[in-house]
Amino acid sequence: MDERQLAGVRTHLSNLGREWQPSDVAEALREQHLMVSDALLLGTIDELRRSSVGAGPLEPLLRMPGVTDVLVNGPEQVFVDRGNGLERARVSFTDDAEVRRLASRLAASAGRRLDDASPCVDARLADGTRLHAVLAPIAEPGTCLSLRVPAHGGIPLSAWISSGSMSHEMGELLRGLIDAKAAFLISGGTGTGKTTLLASLLSVVPRDQRIVIVEDSRELLPDHPHCVRLEARHPNAEGAGAVTLTDLVRQALRMRPDRLVVGEVRGAELSDLLMALNTGHEGGCGTVHANSCADVPARLEALAALSGMPRDACHAQIGAALHAVVHLHRDKDGRRTVEQVALLRRRDDGLIEVLPAATARGDGIEPGPGYAAVCGLAGLP
Repeated sequence: MDERQLAGVRTHLSNLGREWQPSDVAEALREQHLMVSDALLLGTIDELRRSSVGAGPLEPLLRMPGVTDVLVNGPEQVFVDRGNGLERARVSFTDDAEVRRLASRLAASAGRRLDDASPCVDARLADGTRLHAVLAPIAEPGTCLSLRVPAHGGIPLSAWISSGSMSHEMGELLRGLIDAKAAFLISGGTGTGKTTLLASLLSVVPRDQRIVIVEDSRELLPDHPHCVRLEARHPNAEGAGAVTLTDLVRQALRMRPDRLVVGEVRGAELSDLLMALNTGHEGGCGTVHANSCADVPARLEALAALSGMPRDACHAQIGAALHAVVHLHRDKDGRRTVEQVALLRRRDDGLIEVLPAATARGDGIEPGPGYAAVCGLAGLP
């Protein structure tokens, strides 16, 4: 049976106006002038269920152990990431129309619109999977799907050490920053493990403290008994009902947080976060995209500009609000490592300088000019 005949079967079943039965599938096959056999009937039912439930042909990939991302570049290119870089999957689609149908169905299940009038979507599915889709011809070589699998249970800080992603000394330094309620950002590129590390660090926050987490899409899953999560909401098809990160940061301040966490600082909410951390809210943290610790001030400048905050004011706020930056790096083989911890310090001219404190070297760390200050901040000798 070809795709045209299968489409005819779908049309027949959709016109029934009720839940279909195997006998309905058999009748639809006869309409396509096919000889109905047990094998054909069972195969067609399996294909119908596979293409109408969950992520269709991508569902087995999403359920593979260790998979963090499933990427579709048109009908013939499907990749998975299991922590060792992208691997080609033995899955393909008949044509771009099939990819488009899947993308549209997933978007609809999240209450979002995906069509020629609105060809891009960013949403979270019911099981927590992050969905991003762009329709062809905007995307080449065809409709593109990006599915990020949520972490099912946090990774303890000790696992980062045992796996070689950080040394014991680096782990003690980070734990000390948490215990001291230091304010910090975790920086790195896409897929370096920023959110995973942040969840690991929040899991060692004392159990009697209240954590309020603000996110664009729910990803942080710390192992902590007192977490409140606030998630942004995109506008509906009429352009109404949006709830921004800036709105949520302001609401979070009224919720008596011991730790205010912004899952990813990416826009004008930075100014609200900095002002919050300057008004007695200790231990705040979040993630930010940056190429290195040294690039973080410039990145924060650009984000602060979105809310109209001038450069001098931005640096003044950073100097008073944040203590350190933790940078993550992903090697060519896909291994994620904590590359550096750096101190943020205000210079005499008012601008922020970044002083390396601890840089990963082999099985240990190499102290930098900011090492003593960060150790003092973390309560370490």
